[in-house]
Amino acid sequence: MIENLAALRREYTQGGLHREDLNADPILQFEAWLQDVITAGIPDPTAMTVATVDAQGQPSQRIVLLKDVSEKGFVFYTNLESRKAKELANNNKVSLHFPWHLLERQVKICGQAQPLSKTEVARYFLSRPRESQLAAWASAQSRPISTRQMLMSKFNEVKQKFADGDVTLPAFWGGFRVVPHEIEFWQGGEHRLHDRFCYRLEQQGQWKIERLMP
Repeated sequence: MIENLAALRREYTQGGLHREDLNADPILQFEAWLQDVITAGIPDPTAMTVATVDAQGQPSQRIVLLKDVSEKGFVFYTNLESRKAKELANNNKVSLHFPWHLLERQVKICGQAQPLSKTEVARYFLSRPRESQLAAWASAQSRPISTRQMLMSKFNEVKQKFADGDVTLPAFWGGFRVVPHEIEFWQGGEHRLHDRFCYRLEQQGQWKIERLMP
């Protein structure tokens, strides 16, 4: 048992976040922060939590990698038979979270997930390393499997199947674009007096920025 877990804490001292520091466009603000993470050499800068909800209202989270960001939204790819894809088919409301702890920053995004076109999916799939392409075929994502040996056996079967040619796009593999209506930027502050700014998309298509209590 870990002793005195409740006492584990540290101060956030890397600086505050002010309204005048923010870009009027949250996508440009996000790209600036993402570039800071990349420049700082922090591992997995594009890792994000994707939260979905099942038919019973039970939330579920997992970490995936952001593969594109633009004014259209935030893109990730997945097996369309996975738990997250099935939940998104039933309820496309989704939340993303980027935990950039070493810079004492977080970004939270709320929006709706829209399926990507086959053209977009194929373009990305064909750009992946061959081993990743094979793994997409080998893994029936989210389904039970008794041993890792069975998974590796399936991978080797797929590897042999495509030994003499290119790996084709599986029909069960695709992606989503999360179109945001709310984006929050969080910067750690001393004494737990953090700085939080939330962008909310208004009906006129403009973003409204509000400071939130920490």
